[in-house]
Amino acid sequence: MNLDALLGNILHPPVLFFFLGVLAVVLKSDLEIPPAIAKFLSIYLLFDIGIKGGEELYHSGFNPDVATVMLACILVSFSIPFLVYRILRWKLNVPNAGAIAATYGSVSAVTFATGISFLESQHIHFGGYMVAGMALMESPAIISGLLLIRMSTTAKVAKPALVMAGGDALSNWAPARAEAPIEPPKPKANMKSILHEAFLNGSVLLLIGSLIIGYVSGKAGQEELKPFVGDIFKGMLSLYMLDMGLIAGKRLGSLRQNGAFLSGFALIFPIAIGLPGILLARLLGLDVGDALLFTILCASASYIAVPAAMRMAVPEANMSLLLPMSLGITFTFNITMGIPLYYYLIQNLW
Repeated sequence: MNLDALLGNILHPPVLFFFLGVLAVVLKSDLEIPPAIAKFLSIYLLFDIGIKGGEELYHSGFNPDVATVMLACILVSFSIPFLVYRILRWKLNVPNAGAIAATYGSVSAVTFATGISFLESQHIHFGGYMVAGMALMESPAIISGLLLIRMSTTAKVAKPALVMAGGDALSNWAPARAEAPIEPPKPKANMKSILHEAFLNGSVLLLIGSLIIGYVSGKAGQEELKPFVGDIFKGMLSLYMLDMGLIAGKRLGSLRQNGAFLSGFALIFPIAIGLPGILLARLLGLDVGDALLFTILCASASYIAVPAAMRMAVPEANMSLLLPMSLGITFTFNITMGIPLYYYLIQNLW
């Protein structure tokens, strides 16, 4: 791995502010970001990423190659939960496995923003259409995660119970006649509300809306928004990363109480998915900058949009497992080691 790139990423101000937040928790400092300001920072980041993506898309245009990448993003987001779910079911129940699988099929906008900041520090060009790819990868993972939960729950209810008809021999096992009909669990939210949350939750709507506005306003809009969109981005990202460090530091304790399996999964996942993501980016013919962003999208995990959707649709899922995994471990790995590692591999393959 390029040591300069690794050190450059770790010593990048947003990453350092993330560690400052974690350190504040460890030292039991009273440092905090007020919730209203934290919400504003998240809104700003989505707005900034969307606007800049729309401006880049305006300059590069929309063509069949871009459409192919968009389709690949959707398929990756929809497919990953099916693989993750099977692994997590070794240790977790259906609701928790499905919710975490959806989280790891979706994406992290802040990891993506950190990747953009890394590329800018390396003076590497990237296409704005990757922002559209990020926006499109939020919802498919939510839908596939909910499908997995619903299918597994239905199969469990439909399977006949087996009781001993007499004796201990295996041949004496027989389906029991239920004394009362087994009622399938009532859905916690109807499909309309689930789809509404998947496609129209605030983060996705703001991201897509900003992308469209940046695209249709073109060069004139770029000039009008330049001071707000371009110049202060890294400063706002640094403050947001400070808040993420504070949250991650508080969440890690609850994950330690649940054994090494989930911690190991959260650490291994970005590498296990990132490597095939790099190969897929190569097959798609992406250049270095776009390949890195595509890999980051494949290897990251959501801790905003998906938890919000799963909290509504699957209230029995344990958020104290989901958030420490995606934010405390996977996010931390990606912004420190993952991004320079992916960049090093992409440079060598390209």
